[in-house]
Amino acid sequence: MSSERFMQTAHAWLLLLVLVAGCATNQPVIYAGKGGGDRAASTAAVADCSHQAEAAGAARFGANGGAIAANTARNAAVGVAGGAVGGALAGNVLQGAGIGATSAAAVSLVQHFLAPPAPNPAYRAYVERCLHDRGLETVGWQ
Repeated sequence: MSSERFMQTAHAWLLLLVLVAGCATNQPVIYAGKGGGDRAASTAAVADCSHQAEAAGAARFGANGGAIAANTARNAAVGVAGGAVGGALAGNVLQGAGIGATSAAAVSLVQHFLAPPAPNPAYRAYVERCLHDRGLETVGWQ
């Protein structure tokens, strides 16, 4: 496969991953008892409480770029160690370490994009309190 074709394929996969990650959401799950049995009403309440939380200034997803960078760096360090061992066995420690670091960092970033984003704690607390005030009980988020 030519390097140009490889890059086109890699870009297509990256675009697909970003689109899939963009569809991932994290919504509260409403307990079916105590008034939560009417799914349409519960869904409307969640939408309204979410809108109120955002209007109050609570961002749906917090800025967690630092955590992403730290996790990627940590995984790259593990990749350096593993790659260096593999490179030593193959005869080129530096090349192995570089390949290991690059591979581990790429895997870390892809895992981040595939995981559904966790809601900002302030946003989550606001939505849960709003739902509680309406007589609805949340049992978790998914």
